[in-house]
Amino acid sequence: MEVETENTDNGRCDRILIVDDSVQNVQLLEAYLISAGYDIECAYSGKDALASIMNNSKPDPDLIILDVMMPGMSGFEVCEEVKKHPDYMRIPVMLLTALQDIEDKVKGYEAGADEFLSKPVDKLELLIRVKSMLRTKRLNEDLESARNVIYTLALAIEANDPYTRGHSERVAEIGVSIARELGLSENQQETIRNAGILHDIGKIGISESILQKPGPLTEEELEAVQDHPAIGEKICQPLRSANKVLTVIRHHQERHDGEGYPDGLKGEEIPIEARIISVADAYDAMTSPRPYRPPMALRQVLDTLRSESGRQWDPEVVKVFLDLYSRGGLLARYSG
Repeated sequence: MEVETENTDNGRCDRILIVDDSVQNVQLLEAYLISAGYDIECAYSGKDALASIMNNSKPDPDLIILDVMMPGMSGFEVCEEVKKHPDYMRIPVMLLTALQDIEDKVKGYEAGADEFLSKPVDKLELLIRVKSMLRTKRLNEDLESARNVIYTLALAIEANDPYTRGHSERVAEIGVSIARELGLSENQQETIRNAGILHDIGKIGISESILQKPGPLTEEELEAVQDHPAIGEKICQPLRSANKVLTVIRHHQERHDGEGYPDGLKGEEIPIEARIISVADAYDAMTSPRPYRPPMALRQVLDTLRSESGRQWDPEVVKVFLDLYSRGGLLARYSG
């Protein structure tokens, strides 16, 4: 059975760095991988491997295959050094080991290893795992590229509007502050940070004449504005690794009483991350100028949050926001 390689987007072959103090082991792996069409570089110590990886005069390896038991620096130590470096941490690492102890695998994963392969190495298993790791790496790179494009678009849209410049970043920061106070997980906080940046990106699909209108909106114009969460969700579909972010983008305009849009969710039917973004978004919107009004007075804003708690917004989220506000701290800069 043959395993076909897949070239990178620019047509070059994937480059794999083999690291092992045994010349015989390196030659065997090199023969297996060259036969499958990969470009190979070899290193015979952890120190030489790090020097090769961090040599800016040549391309980074697409994959590193590391022997665990080496004199000097072990494979665990090399892996840890690679994974803590911001320029190289995304390079996938496969550890080769004859060790069968579960504690050794735990140690490897703690060092940042992406995969293990047991010795003696089976050629077919090696090639299948290498192909799978490289495919995952390309997918992650594609998703990261899509994420960067969408983030840049979101911030560029804001930058052209004096009324909303900086709004998304403030919403993201306030939202994370609320989430942290509520004891939400790091993953949930990251979801809120991303959704805060992207929550209004759907407004790119709405006429500027509507968004900048200085007077009340007509019913038709209001319906157009209410389409922006669904438009934003569609724009961000390439972020397939962040489905929770899409959900928050879609539901950040729902209301606690079920009178929001686009789906009329209410109470705990609305994801907690969306309930948090809703409060952060409302606060920043009320304290900022809009084409149809100047910034609202701070006391009026806080009174509105209190009076609409339990109707428009989750009362627990509002309570946490008001507690945070009264204590200052991270929210002190948003004091109107």
